[in-house]
Amino acid sequence: MTAKNLFITGASTGIGAATARLAAADGWNVAIGYLSSKDAAEAVAADVRAAGREAMIVPGDVGDPDAIPAMFKAVDAMGPLTGFVNNAGIVGMTQRVEDYTAERVARIMAVNVTGSILCASQAVRRMSTKHGGHGGSIVNISSAAAYIGSPNQYVDYAASKAAIDTFTKGLALEVGQEGIRVNAVRPGLIDTELHAKGGEPGRAERLAHMVPMGRSGSAMEVAQGIVWLLSDGASYVTSTTLDVTGGR
Repeated sequence: MTAKNLFITGASTGIGAATARLAAADGWNVAIGYLSSKDAAEAVAADVRAAGREAMIVPGDVGDPDAIPAMFKAVDAMGPLTGFVNNAGIVGMTQRVEDYTAERVARIMAVNVTGSILCASQAVRRMSTKHGGHGGSIVNISSAAAYIGSPNQYVDYAASKAAIDTFTKGLALEVGQEGIRVNAVRPGLIDTELHAKGGEPGRAERLAHMVPMGRSGSAMEVAQGIVWLLSDGASYVTSTTLDVTGGR
């Protein structure tokens, strides 16, 4: 039986951390990617080990193309990779488009789009039967912003996530006969640290009335969808984007 080895980028907090904890309960060994929050990554790793699974922390900036191969090489020490969650992403401060700088847009696209594509490339090289791999599952993290557009907030972030939707479809079709399933999860208004990073720490509570279910979601609710897509329970699911949005 092939070991269940999972790498999650941006897994020290929020949706990534919740996914790591839930995946460990589902029998996955987990490599926890992080940029600067080493203590938080170590705390997640401790929880994974407490669930009886192997854990490692992997520092690196997915916005730096030169750092990505080294991150995956470190993960190789865990064994053959069979699961990957493309979770790392950033958002800029709330602004209108006419106030954006080239530097802001370039950084968001470098992390959310280029970084995600290059990370998936490394995962495919390890999972694809074409390259001697055992197959596996890739889950990209999109956002409801991709179709909402996020006007007056972060249109650039929304555009980056729309790119992830298209990338998910194309990659799934490309590697579907190589043992790899590629799907995405599109979170809606989720109560995580991301809102504070955009300058609105109370945003989830403020906008909850706009959600048909009348509340924001939790990181663990998103993680449930991610872990299902990684699992054998989703063995005939690929090229699919799952909305976890409370109906929004």
